[in-house]
Amino acid sequence: FQFFWLCLNVWLFGKTFLLYNQGLQYYYLHQMLGLGLCVSRASASVLNLNCCLVLLPMCRVLLAFLRGSQKVASKKTRRLLDKSKTFHVTCGVTICIFSVLHVAAHLVNALNFSENYNEEFVTLNAANYRGEVSQLYLMSLLVPGLTGVIMVLVLFLMCTASTYAIRVSNYDIFWYTHNLFFVFYMLLMVHVSGGVLKYQTNLEEHPPGCFNPNKTLRHNLTVPKAFEELFPDYTTEPFPEDLPVPEPFVQNSFMRVCSEEPKFQSHFPETWFWISGPLCLYCVERLYRYIRSNKPVTITSVISHPCNVLEVRMVKDDFEARPGQYVILHCPRVSALESHPFTLTMCPTDTKATFGVHLKVVGDWTERFRDLLLLHSNQDTEILPIFQQRRYPKLYVDGPFGSPFEESLNYEVSLCVAGGIGVTPFASILNTLLDGWKCYKLRRLYFIWVCRDIESFRWFADLLCMLHNKLWQENRPDYINIQLYLSQTDGIQKIIGEKYQALNSRLLIGRPRWKLLFDDIAKCNRRKTIGVFCCGPNKISKILHKLSNSSNSYGTRFEYNKESFS
Repeated sequence: FQFFWLCLNVWLFGKTFLLYNQGLQYYYLHQMLGLGLCVSRASASVLNLNCCLVLLPMCRVLLAFLRGSQKVASKKTRRLLDKSKTFHVTCGVTICIFSVLHVAAHLVNALNFSENYNEEFVTLNAANYRGEVSQLYLMSLLVPGLTGVIMVLVLFLMCTASTYAIRVSNYDIFWYTHNLFFVFYMLLMVHVSGGVLKYQTNLEEHPPGCFNPNKTLRHNLTVPKAFEELFPDYTTEPFPEDLPVPEPFVQNSFMRVCSEEPKFQSHFPETWFWISGPLCLYCVERLYRYIRSNKPVTITSVISHPCNVLEVRMVKDDFEARPGQYVILHCPRVSALESHPFTLTMCPTDTKATFGVHLKVVGDWTERFRDLLLLHSNQDTEILPIFQQRRYPKLYVDGPFGSPFEESLNYEVSLCVAGGIGVTPFASILNTLLDGWKCYKLRRLYFIWVCRDIESFRWFADLLCMLHNKLWQENRPDYINIQLYLSQTDGIQKIIGEKYQALNSRLLIGRPRWKLLFDDIAKCNRRKTIGVFCCGPNKISKILHKLSNSSNSYGTRFEYNKESFS
């Protein structure tokens, strides 16, 4: 996908480059600026395209609608929507690369405006006189220069704060700097209104390079040899009006006689056409999301689980969600601006309105949120009825939004692989199957869960046991294949007791042997399409992606999916 997008941008760059290099309307401007004009305009066209499309993957409501609509989006289209984050990152990287090229080209243009000052067509110049220190003058006084410098600084902050190291060590820096995109787009709107580069409008009356017998001077025009032979006494004085122009000279396609002076006009800012639509769409969606999430939810219970995991259950009027979706939580007492996405581990149904999330306490935001929720309670907080609930802080929920895991119930066979807290997307799916599985296409589920600490399995041990017992009672023990892997043996003495006896036989020590696992699944499901879903470390994800794309001798096809918050 990245290679295809790179080729598309290179094609657009090359096409625009040739337009400005060979276009007659840019003849005089090209003589002044040379390749700097072509590179700056070509890179600008690529920036317009990417600045337009980089916002679309962030329209979460639109993506959720398309993903949830069977009529609007086919299965293949919905799988393409799963690449929304990848597409957003690709556009962002493209913007950074071509911004550097755009800035470098305009620095060359600033120098050429000074060195190649056009005394014949003064309106074409950006400098005031030949030899002006244009790098300092143009970049500090003109609107495009000022806005361009600020935009480069904003883009540098957004780019550096988006690196993996910054996002992992301090997510707040990434979140706050990324919201500078609004400043970037406002500056971009102003940036294109400078009108420094101009094109010729009267090509018919004044073909580029034509001869004006009443004004053109010898030192500004290379006189054809045929003209010198016919007019040996030619001087820089104006031509007499009745002096005939030689026929060979008139017919010369490269040197026609012009009837008037060239007229130049600044480009109409095309960037507005590119970004106004997506920007308005994004702003309308943000307004809709603000109105939808303006009412706080009612927290019904808070449960503290082992290994610094907190479960929050809540209710909200008219809240509907599908298994596999996620929501964005905002707690003003924790942070006035900051909000974070969390996958739903429990979805509301026809019989119950409660929905919930599990969050792992790993950063400043989650630590402050936990302290507020457990301020006046023990660490093992019991579930209280609504009329006895504590005074929890106000919590706002934005969503739900779509994710690839919504497709797990639309395969006949699905393989779900979780690493640690990455089990949360599958918890909502298991809860849904507990309520009833016959209405879904899914007929066999392979559930693989890898954890370092055995206590982590207690997060959803009750859920797994209840689902296991339900399927045994309905004579469908083969519906779900549960495999629990403990990658570290420390604390093995704390193994699950009699309450979770059904899970003891499914607990394995070590890491999964992925190749053998895929071969075994392919052998048991010949000539079928299996959905592979992964939420966990990148190392596991890469292995599963590679195995999903490899062929097997059983005619089984694996379709890979991966959790990706937009």
